[in-house]
Amino acid sequence: DTLWDLAIAEVEKRENPDDDGKRMEVWEKSILFMGNKNGGKTTIILRCLEREEIPKPTLALEYTFGRRARRHNAPKDIAHFWELGGGTSLLELIRIPITSNNIRSFAVVLVLDLSKPNELWTTMEKLLQATRSHVNKVLTKLEKTNPEVATEIKQRMWKNLQRDHPDYELVDPFPIPLVIIGSKYDVFHEFESEMRKIISKTLRFVSHYYGASLAFTSKAEALLLKARALINHLAFGYDKSKSVSVDHSKPLFIPAGLDSLSQIGPPPASDSDFGKLRANTPLELWKRVFEKTFPAKSFCDLQDTKDPAQDLQYAEYEVDAMRAQKNQELEQYKRNASKSWKEMDFDPD
Repeated sequence: DTLWDLAIAEVEKRENPDDDGKRMEVWEKSILFMGNKNGGKTTIILRCLEREEIPKPTLALEYTFGRRARRHNAPKDIAHFWELGGGTSLLELIRIPITSNNIRSFAVVLVLDLSKPNELWTTMEKLLQATRSHVNKVLTKLEKTNPEVATEIKQRMWKNLQRDHPDYELVDPFPIPLVIIGSKYDVFHEFESEMRKIISKTLRFVSHYYGASLAFTSKAEALLLKARALINHLAFGYDKSKSVSVDHSKPLFIPAGLDSLSQIGPPPASDSDFGKLRANTPLELWKRVFEKTFPAKSFCDLQDTKDPAQDLQYAEYEVDAMRAQKNQELEQYKRNASKSWKEMDFDPD
């Protein structure tokens, strides 16, 4: 090698160092945030990206990204952050960010509003079912086009639970990495002790059953940092926290695979209640017990969904003027059509 070749090699080594001195690959991950409307998803995303911005309501599906280097002079890894707005009203949009091209590096963060326990199970159930259904469709397609990747993803589902774990045969891991975050802990902390216990135990069971991590958070800096640690592990490959907090009188923090059914205990119901409840699966039993205390609230996320066209932050004069003109033309057409129908004579025979 010439002196010039050695100089180039040295510069490349300094700019892209790793353990072997070889070029480092850029880490690229994607995360979909979903959950209750106004549950704090945007706040959590901004905190993870260290952005000092005032959160705005998410109307449909929004995208942002973050870049971070694992070490000095290393290339920056990329994390794609998707946020689904509208609570459970826009489930069909889940298929947009999750594709066969990125499913190997995709994860989901489900943000549940602890201050609204009557909406908690319905929101969780609808979002996770819709996501799982779409992911399974993507995996079915991959089995035909790229069976090795499909097999890798299915094997990775069990990564957080060792084969010698006593619950290995009793759980049903989510097909892609999942983090469940209980937001607004400051409001939740004011609930009665028994109510907090039921919600906490239920979310512990659901998280463990799906092989997910669980964390309670609020606007308090210490709690946000814990939730951020879980998300940074998914987004940038940071070390996974091994701390655990299962005390129901404190904010829960349980990384995936570090809980057990024996520690969680049975659903909080009396023996007489158990005799009346009908369930085919453990998950269904916990749902029946939970909804006995917190009946599912009949609500429709669409009722409060605002028309983006009326939002001033998206105003565009030329587009809005043309839309107004077309609306007027449509109304005129309806009036003319109505008149023509009324003036028509029909043969009674």
